[in-house]
Amino acid sequence: MASLVEHLTYDQARVVTESSEDGKNLYMKGICIQGGVKNANQRVYPVSEIQNAIKQVHEQLSEGNSVLGEVDHPSNLRVNLDRVSHMITEMWMDGPNGYGKLKILPTPMGNLVKTMLESGVKLGVSSRGSGEVNESSGEVNNFEIVTVDVVAQPSAPNAYPKAIYEGLMNMNGGQQLFNMAAEVNEDQRVQKYLTESIKRFINELKL
Repeated sequence: MASLVEHLTYDQARVVTESSEDGKNLYMKGICIQGGVKNANQRVYPVSEIQNAIKQVHEQLSEGNSVLGEVDHPSNLRVNLDRVSHMITEMWMDGPNGYGKLKILPTPMGNLVKTMLESGVKLGVSSRGSGEVNESSGEVNNFEIVTVDVVAQPSAPNAYPKAIYEGLMNMNGGQQLFNMAAEVNEDQRVQKYLTESIKRFINELKL
């Protein structure tokens, strides 16, 4: 079984945010995984595989288990509690795609997501699961969803400063990181370093 991670940008996922009637809870809702089409990773998820995977998530939720997700995604399938930002409250099929509703939690990472959303940052999602991939066709079999993580879309460096400008300027190297965010689209060489710097900044927020 291979570890399978699939990114969907804000536009691809058609993410919308909504609040509960009392205004205390914030949610993200949208497409979590696309079925029947070859994605950017050259993989194809048959609709039947997505249906079965979502059924398994339903069973976990109906049994009272929590399905937690993180900001960004680790290199494995384990959920790290110190990076949890949300919990999945619903998953369902609509056409060939699997949709989900994520409840943003009042954790350090959840508060980061909340701040970004309230500041107008457009975030995407990344499904994380396991399955077997046919090397010739790219078709995925025996697919299981572990969780759905919140991620930045490719243009996110332009949005990050809007959400975390104040905190950014209070950290070591904050001005340098801010300048790189503004220049990243002009210099592709900066992107890798910028990504690592943003991750370090996010980790500092937990301290």
